[in-house]
Amino acid sequence: MPPVFPMLTVLSMFYYMCLRRRARTATRGEMNSRRAIESNTRALPINVELVQYAKEVLDFSSHYGSENSMSYTMWNLAGIPNVYPSSGDFTQTAVFRTYGTWWDRCPSARLPFKRTPSTFCSQDYVELAFEEPVYPTAVHILETYHPGAVVRILACSANPYSQNPPAEVRWEILWSEAPTKVNGPQARQFTPCIKQINFPTNLIRLEVNSSLLDYYTELDAVVLHGVKERPVLSLKTSMIDMNDIDEEEDEEKFACGMDTLNKQFSILTLREWPTNGYFDKLPYELIQLILSHLTVPDLCRLAQTCKLLYQHCCDPLQYIHLSLQPYWARINDTSLEHLQSRCTLIQWLNLSWTGNRGAISVSGFSRFLKVCGSELVRLELSCGHFLNETCLEVITEMCPNLQELNLSSCDKIPPQAFNHIAKVGSLKRLVLYRTKVEQTALLSILNFCSELQHLSLGSCVMIEDYDLIASMMGAKCKKLRSLDLWRCKNITESGIAELASGCQLLEELDLGWCPTLQSSTGCFTNLARKLPNLQKLFLTANRSVCDTDIEELAANCTRLRQLDILGTRMVSPASLRKLLESCKDLSLLDVSFCSQIDNRVVLELNANFPNVFIKKSFTQ
Repeated sequence: MPPVFPMLTVLSMFYYMCLRRRARTATRGEMNSRRAIESNTRALPINVELVQYAKEVLDFSSHYGSENSMSYTMWNLAGIPNVYPSSGDFTQTAVFRTYGTWWDRCPSARLPFKRTPSTFCSQDYVELAFEEPVYPTAVHILETYHPGAVVRILACSANPYSQNPPAEVRWEILWSEAPTKVNGPQARQFTPCIKQINFPTNLIRLEVNSSLLDYYTELDAVVLHGVKERPVLSLKTSMIDMNDIDEEEDEEKFACGMDTLNKQFSILTLREWPTNGYFDKLPYELIQLILSHLTVPDLCRLAQTCKLLYQHCCDPLQYIHLSLQPYWARINDTSLEHLQSRCTLIQWLNLSWTGNRGAISVSGFSRFLKVCGSELVRLELSCGHFLNETCLEVITEMCPNLQELNLSSCDKIPPQAFNHIAKVGSLKRLVLYRTKVEQTALLSILNFCSELQHLSLGSCVMIEDYDLIASMMGAKCKKLRSLDLWRCKNITESGIAELASGCQLLEELDLGWCPTLQSSTGCFTNLARKLPNLQKLFLTANRSVCDTDIEELAANCTRLRQLDILGTRMVSPASLRKLLESCKDLSLLDVSFCSQIDNRVVLELNANFPNVFIKKSFTQ
């Protein structure tokens, strides 16, 4: 005879499983709190909320400022607010290197990786340490200019101030959302609704996407609210999380809901299905094409359904282009080991942001490249702090066909290690932004890598003589199309002359914040006359740029698309009109802090040249 109240039986089992799981993971203090609720004989303990500003900036992917200064650097996020609640462009804030889509429209732009999940849109990040580990209840982000760039907030289980590193580092997403367009550049306190996590943290990571912004976003401070004891919700008012039914799911899922990659990569046992449906009637190539639209986790899940799809999902042809950056928090030596058999034909590999805090070892990285490096053409390793000299040596030995290497913000690589890059004579793109490359190694690279087309040396502070570097480029790198010399401190008109004479194919040149260049020497005039193919020219913060330089650009560089002359006092509205009339393709003109260009002039130019984005920043 069936039970009279079957629903009661189901509900009993439901609550039993939930309570059993919570009891299994609870701490002693937590169980005591539960007993207090159940017995109703004791009150809940008072859990005082702590409010903390960031104590230290641990890591970041980029910043607008100099490595030897505090202006516009990520280090400004430590401590109490410097600017908030004021709005405007202030040097005391944290600013990332890029904004908008301008960097995706220039000659140095890189092709995107396919299979990037739609939920991953992060472009930059910053990691902040706080004094006390807490269970977060709120995160306040004080944005002082062009807000709306933050797209993810994460918490880490590792305590950066602990003497004993944990066996496992776990990241949990507290909040995530697609980039949004905020009306107006005014300051705001951004306080998204965060989810509760089951571990205390004093390490918070912000990830940003500035693609929808009209200018650089500026962050002033981050405030972490939290309690020392894990919050316990009242059984009368709390909602049971359906994820709690599965005893293993919470441990195995990544914060965005993705199953642990390592487990998926390693699954070899398959369920026995009577047929493969209609898939075995399709041509092999067609199935491969269909599967090429799946993300890596989806491929791993699909491989578990039947032998036919397992064969397709493990085919090395599915891994010709592979980006593991979206899964940076879960990639480790084990992940790379499981991927080895599938990546024997890989040509593009993105390991940016991965491997930090011991997740990837030098030996694990080396083993992977020894198996999978022979066909590599493009290797992205941005912010790979596990990289050392041995890793660069392995790259140059195991990747003979390498054409693109990105070491942006790999600031742990020792200076002498960069000498190994000179062995890769096929390089066409090299990104060394914020690295410790020194002059001797760079001269060797330029001497032997004559195929270089794109070179980024932004914020490379250990180079002593940029004139010598520019001279070597002019002599050896005749195919150079883009060059980033952002914040190089000692290049002069002599180096610019050598560069312009030897690298006449240049289409993109960033000389922003290069204080030793003076217009009176004729260096900018020389550039305009020698480099007619220029599409992007940044002369940011060079106070000496004058009308003569702008008129030379208008006469000789008619293909110009992007021009940044922020901060000059010598350019008049008349010369800008000549430029806009001559350069029909111009789409970005930054005249922020140009003393002769006021808001009235900007409005007039915008009215007459509506296809050009003319930026005029301000400070209140």
